[in-house]
Amino acid sequence: MGKFVGVHVVQRISAGLVEGNKVVGGVRSFPEKGATHDALLAMPADDIAMTIAMQVKAVAKGEKLDAVGIGFPGIIRNGMAEESPNLQQMKGFPLGNAVAAALAKDGSKIPVGLFNDADATAAGIAATRGVLHKLNRVWAIGNGVGYGRFPWTEGVWEGGHSVVTLDPKEKFCGCGGVGHLEGILGYRAMRMRFLDMEPEEVFANAKAGDQRCAEFVLQCHRALAAASATSIHMAGPGPFYVTGPNAGFLDAGLLDRLVHDMVKMSPLQGSRFEMIQENDELGVIGAAVNAERGVKND
Repeated sequence: MGKFVGVHVVQRISAGLVEGNKVVGGVRSFPEKGATHDALLAMPADDIAMTIAMQVKAVAKGEKLDAVGIGFPGIIRNGMAEESPNLQQMKGFPLGNAVAAALAKDGSKIPVGLFNDADATAAGIAATRGVLHKLNRVWAIGNGVGYGRFPWTEGVWEGGHSVVTLDPKEKFCGCGGVGHLEGILGYRAMRMRFLDMEPEEVFANAKAGDQRCAEFVLQCHRALAAASATSIHMAGPGPFYVTGPNAGFLDAGLLDRLVHDMVKMSPLQGSRFEMIQENDELGVIGAAVNAERGVKND
């Protein structure tokens, strides 16, 4: 049984030692839970790489590692964050090589795999549920909207930027694109849309009967259902897991009904939605799983 460290970076850096698809010794985070999440926003790219390496060493506790896997937000290819809208200082930064170099300063030559953070979460769900042989997809609902899938495969997979409306006024997405899912369901986008209310108030007012808020909440569900239906028509049916700090805004039953209306070809039916509470451990395990599979395929 190999020893791997998984690292999951979203609003903080979380790391854990993983053996047999389980975290050993708990998850270590920077900044610690309860602290402000703004620390990473102001941290230079080199410092983020060094902090990740420090977290890896702290959880490894001197154990010889087979590989390190890192789940990181943005377009991740060839060990590089080609684009990371929520951590813009990372754009074009070779994070995988930088972390490997930091780990090698004490003589440790450890393979480092870099993956999209939502892909890591999808792998973690598949591993902990014993379905590593099946297609699993994840929507991570937070400041932006992440899309992940397992098994991992080469690609961009920026599903949060799926075009779900042709309305030219829908331009709240942080990337500047028009009609994107994230421009409707992303936390930042909702704050820009409702300057007089926080997103939590919008959903609370919708439940209380406010028509304007209720129409927007339905729009959110229809947008996520549309992006999911597009994925089904491209990759086939299967479960969609919804997680992240704002997943609680959504209703899985309503999403199921909306997708059923959008996907009518019988071979493509049978998908379902399930809400999963935000959990750093899933991303940590998934990053390690993807790193392990990468080592085996090399």
